[in-house]
Amino acid sequence: MSEIRIGGRPVGAGHPAFLIAEVAQGHDGSLGTAHAYVDAVADAGFDAVKFQTHLADHESTLDEPFRVRFSRQDESRLAYWRRMEFTEAQWAGLAAHARERDLAFLSSAFCQPAVDLLGRIGMPAWKVGSGEFRSRELLEAMARTGAPVLFSTGMATTAEIERAAAWFREHEVPFLLFQCTSRYPTPLEQVGLNVLDDLRARHGCPVGLSDHSGSPYPARAAIARGADAVEVHVTFHRGMFGPDVPASLTPDALADLARFRDACHVMATHPVDKDKMAAELDDVRRIFTKSVALARALPAGTVLDEGMLAPKKPGTGIPFEERGRVLGRTLTRDVGADRLLTWEDIDVE
Repeated sequence: MSEIRIGGRPVGAGHPAFLIAEVAQGHDGSLGTAHAYVDAVADAGFDAVKFQTHLADHESTLDEPFRVRFSRQDESRLAYWRRMEFTEAQWAGLAAHARERDLAFLSSAFCQPAVDLLGRIGMPAWKVGSGEFRSRELLEAMARTGAPVLFSTGMATTAEIERAAAWFREHEVPFLLFQCTSRYPTPLEQVGLNVLDDLRARHGCPVGLSDHSGSPYPARAAIARGADAVEVHVTFHRGMFGPDVPASLTPDALADLARFRDACHVMATHPVDKDKMAAELDDVRRIFTKSVALARALPAGTVLDEGMLAPKKPGTGIPFEERGRVLGRTLTRDVGADRLLTWEDIDVE
């Protein structure tokens, strides 16, 4: 399975890397801000915008600690998740907005009711967050929709990834595996680009990088390495409030990444035949290569030796590598050093 489709777009070998911008909690509970992110992601030239659909009372408790103690207004992580919730109608509005901007709308579900809600809206693919690699109930609900699964491996061992991939194959679920390191932000030395090659070799499926470094370099390196998909977090400004900001890129950085992706795809899909290219560059070759010329002006009657010859441009005369053909021959006329030597200048008898 070297290819999947997300909203009609092929993702896999031979296609441009599918770019996903993860808003996550960047909207901070503001529906207007969430819609603004949809426009920013579309303007940047990405393929998909992704959110997270949290239903606090179905997925969290007061025992859940803050991942980062950042909030001045939420007494608990549970309260924070409640503040991040949108209604089904609001989610549907965001999905419609994304489709209007030619974006695939994605949202990670963290509980069964969230899968049901998103299923009613219509998901072109399901993103399984790193912390849900054991949530078989979510995978089963997603599999029933027939949409492909984008499985993040950030917290999974090799054996756990093997079991998940085997389950997808057994249930004929199209899937993509994301290399991910669940550190926020991720140090560059822990990005794990090597895992992309390992996942592809082991599972024969599309692979991608879900990056939390807050740097543009891992995503670019993954694209250049042939990743089929890349997911990065987005923030309007690195000084904004929120737990995902340190691991995010700005819209300008997204646009740079999209241009880089497009350039890589053009280069990757246009192999060059060196011999054909050399033939097409014949005029240029003549300008930049060198011919036989004299090192100094010499009079008629001079017998040419190696020290009298010099390589000079253009390459339209006697090729300098063939200078042995003129050595020992006699000049039939005075020749200056400011033009190429010609056969008419030499006694060829």
